[in-house]
Amino acid sequence: MTSSIEKAAQRLEQLRKAGAPVPGGVVQPAESVGPSTMEQPAQTVSPVEDADLDVRRGVPTFKPVSKSVHIDLTALAAAGFITPNAPRSAMTDQFRVIKRPLLENATGKGASLVANGNLIMVTSSLPGEGKTFTAINLAMSLAMELNHTVMLVDADVARQSIMQTMGLPPAPGLLDLLVDDRIGLPDVLLRTNIDNFTLLPTGLPNPRATELLASDAMVALLNDMGKRYRDRIIIFDSPPLLLTTEARVLASHMGQVVIVVQAEKTLQSQVQHALSAIEACPIRLTVLNQARSRGLGAYGYGYGHGYGYDQLVGEPSMATAAA
Repeated sequence: MTSSIEKAAQRLEQLRKAGAPVPGGVVQPAESVGPSTMEQPAQTVSPVEDADLDVRRGVPTFKPVSKSVHIDLTALAAAGFITPNAPRSAMTDQFRVIKRPLLENATGKGASLVANGNLIMVTSSLPGEGKTFTAINLAMSLAMELNHTVMLVDADVARQSIMQTMGLPPAPGLLDLLVDDRIGLPDVLLRTNIDNFTLLPTGLPNPRATELLASDAMVALLNDMGKRYRDRIIIFDSPPLLLTTEARVLASHMGQVVIVVQAEKTLQSQVQHALSAIEACPIRLTVLNQARSRGLGAYGYGYGHGYGYDQLVGEPSMATAAA
């Protein structure tokens, strides 16, 4: 019976003949393996034993593995973002208010059961209204919960702001999942140094990125996410609603949508147009960003937030709050 070392050596010899690089150093071919070689430890061939080889192409393809990244929390806090163990502030308190109904809907504790309630999209009418800022802070605030995990997905394929904002390099992610069915979510998901918090980057640039977000593969991925990870809150930073169609497609598969509105800039007609574009979503909320602090004549911490359910779904009207 051929030994495991002989089998590995034969595989390595086949790879050499195909011109493929072989990790782990030099291994003798099977026919020259003598008794003394058989007694040697097999660690030189273990990388090949563990590799995911695409023999159909004649070239070894090593399957991506889940990675860990380190977020500089000091730099993130200095840029105005919520971080774990940060001192209490007006902004942390207001995101506690913002997240509470989202969390209740996601966990089935709201007034009614929301399908895919754990899939939450953060968007805006137009660029520059603070949706990425809101998405990151909302995900950070949710990650502080004791009994929930959070995944933050950068689905804004045109800008890909989340990784850059967090001081992290680009990495394979969402788009790679959609173009290669051999890649699974665990292969591109990034663990972080924040408890209960993972990242899914946009992925490598693709000229058909906008079409991919509206594809059947994206629909299947969203359905899988919503059902497989019911204990996880998944936040999507999506493109603006009035500029692209993919944000509307994404919204149709979400349980909840948060629309960020920039105070004293976004027109009411633009907000109404954005809301009408996602009528199929059962829960729509609005967050007022950069609201002027009452009685101070200034912008307080730099970001103020108002919270309230969208009036179009029969919920209480918006109640503004300022930092």
